[in-house]
Amino acid sequence: MKIYSWNVNGIRAVEKKGFTDWVLKENPDILCLQETKAEEKQLSDNLRDIPGYSSYFHSAERKGYSGVAIYSKIAPISVSQEIGIMEFDSEGRILIAEYQDFLLFNIYFPNGQKDEVRLDYKLRFYDSVLKQTLSLIEKGKKIIICGDFNTAHREIDLENPKANEKYSGFLPIEREWIDRYLESGFIDTYRYFYPDTVKYSWWSYRFQARLKNIGWRIDYHLVSKNMEDQIQDAFILNEVEGSDHCPVVLQLKD
Repeated sequence: MKIYSWNVNGIRAVEKKGFTDWVLKENPDILCLQETKAEEKQLSDNLRDIPGYSSYFHSAERKGYSGVAIYSKIAPISVSQEIGIMEFDSEGRILIAEYQDFLLFNIYFPNGQKDEVRLDYKLRFYDSVLKQTLSLIEKGKKIIICGDFNTAHREIDLENPKANEKYSGFLPIEREWIDRYLESGFIDTYRYFYPDTVKYSWWSYRFQARLKNIGWRIDYHLVSKNMEDQIQDAFILNEVEGSDHCPVVLQLKD
């Protein structure tokens, strides 16, 4: 099974760049999108009904902002749009799909660059998700968290760490939250298989950053420790264009 995650930076924009053809060719079992920037009623039939997939959407109350989606060849048992905290749920950042073998959290974590208020919001969001997932793990659930975390964890995860250590996305306090997830038993699947590989999943649109590969790895699949024996591989698909992010993939054993 392959679970893809991709911040598309506008689902209607990426549709114009061959998105549905890419999905059908790539054939993911589950595809999680972030930053869709659209309400379901604004989507074309081609986006709502990709052949072979069930689709699920959660948009923000604010129009043209945030938003997540899941396309799944395997019908989930249930899909939820919330973690029960209104200030987080109203921004359309979460879809939780329950499958027979695991719970999948598709999340677009907040960006903290605007000001101290948004940085605080981002850190509290990290805290709420971690508390909820750990509570579920204690009940015997297996958890996958995928999406745009908006934080590079280690110096290996961005091209210019020293130049960015005072900016949101690589602040010590943000990186400490990634540490907390890992210390709580989650596995960063890409680093699990490729501890020393330099590869990025996001590039600024400025200064020809993608062409020069001046990037950040901020898109992840984290899995709970009780799923360790099920993970087979992880990929970053640098060659896939259409967004300032590229897709990342988790492969589970059949």
